[in-house]
Amino acid sequence: MRFVLLDRITSFTPGRAARAVKNVALSEDFFEDHFPLAPVMPGVLILEGMAQLAGLTLEAGVRESSGRNVKPLLSIVEMAKFRTRVTPGDCLEYRIEVESVNEAGARVSASARVSGNPVADCRLIFSFHDFSDERQERRQATIVEQLMRGLETNDAS
Repeated sequence: MRFVLLDRITSFTPGRAARAVKNVALSEDFFEDHFPLAPVMPGVLILEGMAQLAGLTLEAGVRESSGRNVKPLLSIVEMAKFRTRVTPGDCLEYRIEVESVNEAGARVSASARVSGNPVADCRLIFSFHDFSDERQERRQATIVEQLMRGLETNDAS
């Protein structure tokens, strides 16, 4: 992932569901242009955060259930609704739930909330692609390990 829009995964069941948080800071690059006097997180980046969490969940689920090493690629965004703005200082919580999976892809329901209040929701459709790049796999494993650190602490308590 070139840019990661997740700070910590808080709940993770491969192939089924996950939750993660993104602490939105004024130092984010996108706020420089969107918008300098009234910073708002672009909706497309909220969608991307949900898609990143869904992709990790789907990839782990397919690997666990079939041994296939697939890359879920976002193909369709359905019924996207944005309900309120996300601004610096907000803690964005992403939630995804896998609705269906087959050999070709998957459908996921996704939502984003701030302080329990709905910000965005949609359905995401992914296609699966067999793709292997050792360098990319190592980089992604490092990122996922960092994102999961808080999860291990939560599970132990």
